Amino acid sequence: MMGTVVFDIETVGVDFAGLDQTSQEVLLKNATDEEEARIIKEGMGLSPLTGFIVAIAMLDCDTQEGAVFFQSKDAGLKDFREDNIDYVVCDEKQILENFWKMIRRYPRFVTYNGRGFDCPFIMVRSGILKVKPTRELMPYRYDSKSHVDLYDQMTFYGAMRRGFSLHMVTQAFGIKSPKEEGVSGAQVGEMFNKGECASIARYCMRDVRATAELFKQWETYVKVA
Repeated sequence: MMGTVVFDIETVGVDFAGLDQTSQEVLLKNATDEEEARIIKEGMGLSPLTGFIVAIAMLDCDTQEGAVFFQSKDAGLKDFREDNIDYVVCDEKQILENFWKMIRRYPRFVTYNGRGFDCPFIMVRSGILKVKPTRELMPYRYDSKSHVDLYDQMTFYGAMRRGFSLHMVTQAFGIKSPKEEGVSGAQVGEMFNKGECASIARYCMRDVRATAELFKQWETYVKVA
């Protein structure tokens, strides 16, 4: 059995125009103007019912080896290895199958806001695609033995009412931000549509590396044993 793995996902929304009329009406029922409707349409990737996973990055905290399982629109793009990371091209179902196969080896996993986004998204998309989970991604919230959600830890489970993005926290802790190379989560949908899928995969791994470094500092300087 291995030790601790860090993971993160990137998601993209489906085409709003491709939804049935009833679904469109439900999504837009609270929009009061065109601007609010635009925001809703651009946020389709935030729900596993209107979005899908384009990348999952995973990093072993001890060995610094890892993998990114990601979708690509470029049929010519093959698997590759870079900086101890295997980049594996596959469809969404295969992404999830690879994720569940890899994570079952680790007794503990680390995320940043995984409880609020990544974990439920993975679980629902797995259900939709009929991929069987291999472990519980949403264990008891106040026990960090199996899941360390650093967003929860840095806000002390909501005692600090204002939480911050991973970028803000990494800047405060002197950690290289995953956004320093000019990519942010808000751009992933556009990048995917342009076929810039390897760039999305690398960005996802930068998120994971930043989270892993934050985890190390949390364990050393914030956590009380």
